[in-house]
Amino acid sequence: MQHIIGISRHQMRISSLEDAIAPDNQVRFIDAFVTFTDLAKLGFAVQTIKTEGRPSYDTKVFLKIYLYGYLGGIRSSRKLEKECFRNIEMQWLLEDIRPNYHSISDFRKNNPAALKKLFKLFVSFLKDADLIGGETIAIDGTKSRAHNSKKANFNQKKIDKHLEYIETKTQEYLDALEANDAKENSPKIKNVQQKIECLKQNKIRYELLEEKLKASGEPQISTTDSDARALLVQGQVVEISFNMQAAVDAKHNLVVATHTINRNDRNALSAIAIEAKENLEIETYTALVDKGYHNGREIEACRQANITTIVAQPEQGKNKENGTTKDYFVSKFQYNKTTDTYTCPQGETLKTTGHWHKKTTDRDSYEFKRYRTPKCRECPVKHLCTSRMAGRDIDRSQYADAVEENNKRYHANAQLYRKRQEINEHIFGTIKRQWGYNHTNLTGLEKVNGEHSLIMLVYNIKRSINILGVPELIAKLKKWNSPYKAKVLFLLKMSYLKPKLDFFFFETKLAS
Repeated sequence: MQHIIGISRHQMRISSLEDAIAPDNQVRFIDAFVTFTDLAKLGFAVQTIKTEGRPSYDTKVFLKIYLYGYLGGIRSSRKLEKECFRNIEMQWLLEDIRPNYHSISDFRKNNPAALKKLFKLFVSFLKDADLIGGETIAIDGTKSRAHNSKKANFNQKKIDKHLEYIETKTQEYLDALEANDAKENSPKIKNVQQKIECLKQNKIRYELLEEKLKASGEPQISTTDSDARALLVQGQVVEISFNMQAAVDAKHNLVVATHTINRNDRNALSAIAIEAKENLEIETYTALVDKGYHNGREIEACRQANITTIVAQPEQGKNKENGTTKDYFVSKFQYNKTTDTYTCPQGETLKTTGHWHKKTTDRDSYEFKRYRTPKCRECPVKHLCTSRMAGRDIDRSQYADAVEENNKRYHANAQLYRKRQEINEHIFGTIKRQWGYNHTNLTGLEKVNGEHSLIMLVYNIKRSINILGVPELIAKLKKWNSPYKAKVLFLLKMSYLKPKLDFFFFETKLAS
């Protein structure tokens, strides 16, 4: 029995690229989506047709390349250039156009804000296609490694350590020179002057870094990417990275809002929560959030925006309340809103003068009122309650009402809160583990925001194709022909978009 025989390479065939692409191939949706999108209205840097010189590429060509590339786990401009030559799907998508890697790279670098708006526009389409519920949304963040090594990140402590080393090493070389000169007929020490000069140059470099750090007002500075920061990734592990925020709808686990920041989650809740509400044009929704976002000011901001939060309550340990046993934590003191007093576990009443104090820390700033009672000094269980000689004080923040309401919802909706991980954790796993997008090669917060918006857009495309299939999704895209004026008015309400770039919409001529 012979082996299976292939077709001869010299066999002539008459076929087209169209015959090679199946009706349910995802490149057909990419082609339809980009074709029906007015890139100029989105703010993309569109190439204009000129009467002289070499013809330019249509901007839509580069968007198709990046959407296809990111869907397939390819984001290197050089690799994407190779795909234009050897990939039959890419040849069909681009009609055999083959741009060079430099032009491909420039498109992503020059259009970060437009990519973010493209993501928002696709979210609007998903909502109209009834793929987004807009009732329950899970919010979380993940760290994306920056194009900046740990060695190129400095804080004051690290700079002081380097300067101290330089001083010590310089003194060692000077002492060695002096000892060598004191000896008669001793051999000369080689290259010492060069080493001292090198240390002087390094000292100047670190002193300039110190000045730049103080002028910035930031606790740290990065030299390769000035926007990158050392962020806590897990446990005690710190990486120079960015923090990619995502709000995910519970209906089909689609991302409805995303942006990237260069700080940790503690002060990030309200921005991403309000962005999700504005993207979906809804009055209210329930946000499921982990304890890393638990912050009174942020919870209050969500309440003011009519967003119902269920943020996990952090556990209180002994380090939170020094000298206090579990039975005398603040949570055991009952607050009476009518009388504005606290009742301690022993039945005594703690009152306030009504004066608002201000507290500012590295991470937060807020006002609070202080509650106390003179009977605390003679209390028989004072040693269990506090180690302070003057007795127990309770500080009530200006955001305490919002925090208490949130904490009650958290304890009353344990079953709903458990769905948080099911809704959003797998998205980061898919993006970082399966696709390998755990880092960025772009520098600057704005450009990184553009790439992460592109990643989330591609995730939504991939998931919506898995839910409906390519033919049905294209059919919904063609039917999505709502009056563009409504879209424009919606975008004008969004304060974070510039008015000049607000007027974007899908072309009204969506040919079937």
